[in-house]
Amino acid sequence: MNIDVRLTDKSEAYLIKNLYPLYLYDLSGHYGRMPNVHGIYEESDDFRTIIEQYEVQNIWWEKSKVLFPYIILVDGVPAGFLLLATPPHCNKGIDYFVNEFFLIQSLRGKGIAERAANIVFDQFKGNWELFTNPSEKNIVAQKFWRKAISNYTNGVYTEVKKETFDGYKLVFRFNNADMIL
Repeated sequence: MNIDVRLTDKSEAYLIKNLYPLYLYDLSGHYGRMPNVHGIYEESDDFRTIIEQYEVQNIWWEKSKVLFPYIILVDGVPAGFLLLATPPHCNKGIDYFVNEFFLIQSLRGKGIAERAANIVFDQFKGNWELFTNPSEKNIVAQKFWRKAISNYTNGVYTEVKKETFDGYKLVFRFNNADMIL
């Protein structure tokens, strides 16, 4: 399998936007969420269509110096995405924040997600942070991040459960500035 991870521009925003409802559906299983009254996976009933939901995502292509929307392609087909934020969209002391990460279910467990994350990690040096749901329903993602980050950093990272701006999360942090790759 050929894995390609590349930054998207506005002309390719639709690729990530098309995958985004699948990501939100996946999250619904971890959080026990139902769609809103309009059938859209959002916390608010303000969103009536996927098109309206798409508009909120435009910020990823409007702030190209601080927000980085990556598409993950497998054999040339869109299979996932990684949305990377930098200050001021990070916690203090953090240079890079993995805001969203998704790979379609049929490709999970094949090393693709870890390879995709590593490709992005290698492009930016500094203090990294990412969150995931700490509940038992999300044990697969927790194990994935624990393994992927441990492999990438040779076990030099921190992991803590704590309250974040997005609720109670399992928080991973590492620094790759001095790593020899």
